[in-house]
Amino acid sequence: METIRFGIIGCGLMGREFASAAARWMHLTDPRARPEIVGVCDTNEALMGWFTSHLPGVTQTTTDFRELLANPEIDAVYCAVPHVLHGDIYPRILAAGKHLLGEKPFGMDARQNAAIMAAIADRPDLLVRCSSEMPYFPGAQRVVDFVTSGAVGDILEVEAAFLHSSDINPDKVINWKRKVEVNGDYGCMGDLGMHVAHIPLRLGWRPASVHAALVKRVTTRPDGTGARVPCETWDNATITGRVPGEDGGFPLVLKTWRIAPGESNTWSIRVLGMRGSAFFSTKSPRQWQFMQYEPGGPQAWSVEDLGYQSLFPAITGGIFEFGFSDAIQQMWAAYLDELAGGDARGFHCATPEEARDHHAILTAALASGTTGEVRTVDYAP
Repeated sequence: METIRFGIIGCGLMGREFASAAARWMHLTDPRARPEIVGVCDTNEALMGWFTSHLPGVTQTTTDFRELLANPEIDAVYCAVPHVLHGDIYPRILAAGKHLLGEKPFGMDARQNAAIMAAIADRPDLLVRCSSEMPYFPGAQRVVDFVTSGAVGDILEVEAAFLHSSDINPDKVINWKRKVEVNGDYGCMGDLGMHVAHIPLRLGWRPASVHAALVKRVTTRPDGTGARVPCETWDNATITGRVPGEDGGFPLVLKTWRIAPGESNTWSIRVLGMRGSAFFSTKSPRQWQFMQYEPGGPQAWSVEDLGYQSLFPAITGGIFEFGFSDAIQQMWAAYLDELAGGDARGFHCATPEEARDHHAILTAALASGTTGEVRTVDYAP
């Protein structure tokens, strides 16, 4: 089995998730390649101790990402840093000759994303993908298969959502995601937009125009010192787009909410059609719902328990449940499979082109939400 040596830039929550997935790679039964994390980087030295304690292969720790990129022992990099840094660090990773899996949104704004796309074009020899793990849940894969089989027929509407209640407490101490200069003007759309756009874009559903309802409910938050400071970014966004088609097309609804009462971390996809419909939500991670019907016939949702039916086979028995850490590992398995010459079993990670298209949607949605007008989505040629 091929070993691909990784460096991590950003040792926070998602960096630890990747490390955990790599440490239990034996969970997968027949992977084409395996990751070995050999270097970690973060400006906060205290975060790196967890990696050196749990990963014996880590031989480099540094607070300067340029030192990590100069390491000839590193083949690929996972980069999980605040959005404002994407436009600088992602091109440097590619210029150093490292493959890249980067966190969304692949640039704080469309300008940064354009710089990243130019750097990718300069290095066609490198594999670049964007992190988006939720479509690797078995139920999400079933929805994709149901649609691509033609079972839906003419589409009536598609809704994709990612809902959090993490910011419903107005006294939660502010973090970088609430600051425009670090997170960007997109707010919740930049943080969650790739998650909801991944499957629609993969299936070719690109809205020609959008109208966005943006909500900024909490305007100040405590800064941890007893003062309150401006909370600048959008809390919730509901984007309604129109996907064109010969039959008039259909509406596509994308919801990215940071203040969604009762929701901890709920991702969902719903496709309604004239011949069939399908739905999956991480609220019920082992199930998906579907309907198939003839014109004039009865419509009744069927619910199927899937258990553990992963894209990349694993040792877990089929009667058990699939979870978030499994989705992370499946996403990484897809990336490693491509690096080793495979086809990611037909469902590769989000591409730079999909990330670019989601920027076009978010840019139009931001303009719509601030003016109240319907905006055309300007996709790159």
